[in-house]
Amino acid sequence: MSDLQKNNEITTKVEQLAKELQDAIEQKDADLVTRILQKIPPGELPHVLWHLGLEGQTRLMELIDSDEAAEMLLELPESQAAAVLEGMDSFRAAAILDEMPSNEQADLLAAVAPERSEEFLKQMRPAEAEDARRLLQYRPDTAGGLMITEYLAYNESLTVDDVIRDLRLNAEKYKNYDVLYIYTINGDGVLKGVLRVRDLLLSVPDRSLADLEICNPISVHAETSLDDLDHLFRKYRFFGLPVVDSAGRLIGMVRRQDVEEAMAERASRSFLKLLGISGGEEIRSMALKERIKGRTVWLSIILFLDLIAASVIPFFESTIAQVLALVFFLPIISDMGGNTGSQSLGVTLRELAAGLITPRDAWRVVKAELPLSLVNGLVVGFLLAAVGWIWQGNVCLGVLVGSALALNTVVGALLGAAMPLGLARIGIDPALASGPILTTITDLSGFLLILGGAQLVLPWLVT
Repeated sequence: MSDLQKNNEITTKVEQLAKELQDAIEQKDADLVTRILQKIPPGELPHVLWHLGLEGQTRLMELIDSDEAAEMLLELPESQAAAVLEGMDSFRAAAILDEMPSNEQADLLAAVAPERSEEFLKQMRPAEAEDARRLLQYRPDTAGGLMITEYLAYNESLTVDDVIRDLRLNAEKYKNYDVLYIYTINGDGVLKGVLRVRDLLLSVPDRSLADLEICNPISVHAETSLDDLDHLFRKYRFFGLPVVDSAGRLIGMVRRQDVEEAMAERASRSFLKLLGISGGEEIRSMALKERIKGRTVWLSIILFLDLIAASVIPFFESTIAQVLALVFFLPIISDMGGNTGSQSLGVTLRELAAGLITPRDAWRVVKAELPLSLVNGLVVGFLLAAVGWIWQGNVCLGVLVGSALALNTVVGALLGAAMPLGLARIGIDPALASGPILTTITDLSGFLLILGGAQLVLPWLVT
């Protein structure tokens, strides 16, 4: 069976299961719902949930156990999971939130409306609510916002036997913890060391944790940025790092996987903003009002900018009428400038996000981009000049279109390099605003270069 046939078979099965699940939800048959969920192929749960729509997803979460509902919600995009929670009564939503890791709780509570978030917190278990409130104090792109509070920490004066007895007594509580390390603290909660579970289990029962611990482990402050965390995890192959407050007290652990996911989400949001999704996130199950706000408003602005760029063309109507070949080259020159600018823009946004450059580095960035833009401009300009000459048999036309393309390529590249830094300096999101402004300017400059140049050398073009 080919891969295409396998994919078609899985798709058909998923659609059938989604239909059966929808019917079971409407019948409010919890046992049937559970049996259908068990039939869903690995990795296909988000697809099945998408078929249910927001109302169906909300009703499903009310029929199944809280821990299973928590796992399912974490399969959905954050905005969609938040919408599902907002559609439930606060008691049921709180019960589901109680079953989630602390960092996921905080993310979803931050994504729902503030009044609903407060309702959920009041209904959650006190210990869970306290952890969630503490995490909500931190920005989501910091160690404090990404950390989990499900970790193991013991006073360094305890013995191996003390810890093992505690692990056995609280096995039910600890079963969902990602336990590779055990942290040691002093009486004030200050981080003192770390030890591997393997070393603990292979040690004699009466040995003190202080004798086993690795002292002064690498730790991060709660306000450590996402970029700094990414750098640390690239440098060190750790599963997680302890998070401390200003007094050195252990308050959480940030995991590698959570940092990697946060970096991927940030890249995805930046990409969507470049495409004109102003909210940085959209899925088709979102409310129409939210999708209009994210797309239509921005498209209207882009239309206005495009009208500005196209407004120069009527001024050269007589020139175009005499050299119709110019119509063929207009979109090529404007689009190539935009494409080159987009490449340069992408590099600048990446460097800006990684902390490699700041808005003050605009001139240095332009100087670094200039040599490559000149080479690219000469190459593509020469190729288009050859096309113009061979096609029309006119050397002057070839030189004109080649020169216009070369210059617009340089303009696009330099603008793409510098514009995000300038926008960031005045407090405008460069990922959202750079693309449309760049396209408008490169279109405008492209039209002016070829049409203005054609008007100057018109006698040599019509001979």
